[in-house]
Amino acid sequence: MTGGHAKISVEAPDQPEVLPLIRALDAFHSELYPAESNHFLDVEAMMQPNVTFVVVRLEGMAVGCGALVRDPGGFAEIKRMYLAPAARGRGLGRHLLQFLLSCADDEGLTPVRLETGIRNGEALSLYRSLGFVERGPFGAYDADPNSIFMERRVLLR
Repeated sequence: MTGGHAKISVEAPDQPEVLPLIRALDAFHSELYPAESNHFLDVEAMMQPNVTFVVVRLEGMAVGCGALVRDPGGFAEIKRMYLAPAARGRGLGRHLLQFLLSCADDEGLTPVRLETGIRNGEALSLYRSLGFVERGPFGAYDADPNSIFMERRVLLR
């Protein structure tokens, strides 16, 4: 995706300019939720063949990221979505999620699932606006009062 001076593309998560985004996401969630409610995917896991990791660049600088994880159970999961505070309010989060959903659609992966926190109001609104609905825990997740589990069963196109 390219728009104005923003670009979203598949990249490696272990780049020096991307690692601070991942650390900022961890810090953000660690401030909002207890450790047992955070389900971080580490850099090594994001480099595995079943993961598509994407980076949002604005004027060439890495300002956001996200990942699509293919589960052996036949579904895909959105993980590690984050935009630096200075990059928010420009529609980049929507473009990032649409890019990840397009990757899933291209492979015929449905449903696409995610877990997010109850205090992520903006993220919840974004997910709902793109067809995600609430569901129960999935995969290795347990019920957690701080988590909301969602899925999208339809392809974008």
